[in-house]
Amino acid sequence: MRAMVAISLSKVQETAPALVNLYKSAGASLAGHGLTGVRAAVYLVVDYSGSMKPYYQDGSVQALADRVLGLSAHLDDDGSVPVVFFSTDVDAVTDIALADHRGRIERIAAGLGHMGKTSYHLAMDAVIDHYLDSGTAEPALVVFQTDGGPINKLAAERYLCKAAGLPLFWQFIGFGDPGSKQFDFLRKLDELAVPGKRIVDNAGFFHAGKDPRKVSDAELYDRLTGEFPKWLVAARAQRIVRDPAGR
Repeated sequence: MRAMVAISLSKVQETAPALVNLYKSAGASLAGHGLTGVRAAVYLVVDYSGSMKPYYQDGSVQALADRVLGLSAHLDDDGSVPVVFFSTDVDAVTDIALADHRGRIERIAAGLGHMGKTSYHLAMDAVIDHYLDSGTAEPALVVFQTDGGPINKLAAERYLCKAAGLPLFWQFIGFGDPGSKQFDFLRKLDELAVPGKRIVDNAGFFHAGKDPRKVSDAELYDRLTGEFPKWLVAARAQRIVRDPAGR
């Protein structure tokens, strides 16, 4: 019988005491969605386009990374989250670890170049490559943050539909004005036809508003994990994800 959590509370207290409350809040949310004891790789994809600058400066991106790390500790036992920074191209593929999370986003961003435009599909490709290279048999939850639609919408839609056959669930999270037309494309991605366009519904979207740090931990975790259980059921039925008995 597997332990109920991937990383214990005492380990989090020891390696990342500042994340203890996030870890507890994530655990409560996972339990509420029937995900206690589930194992999954967790990825974070963050937008490094020019319009994102204020969110790096005010700590919003670091706060999201910390929250995703708190969630990951329940689902994955390696204590770190692979992080993809993207703009026009992929700017970096690195990771953020429990033992080294403080100020990590700022340190990575300091080493990156020009903040470009917004292109999803190359970042999606980087996640797919990393996942396939990892050799894991577990599914993956990909938290994909952006503050607007991509410059190449067709490529993003194609990648999402092609990736539906892989054990990856894409949870998009929007930063910025909820009323902006920039997010129409993400709402469309969220609603793409099944099975017309893709074998299963492998994406969700929610908006965190102009100040994402104001979204409570409990609400954020509920939104990050809300659609994941439904996808797991559908993906197991299609044999995209092995069921817990290993079949």
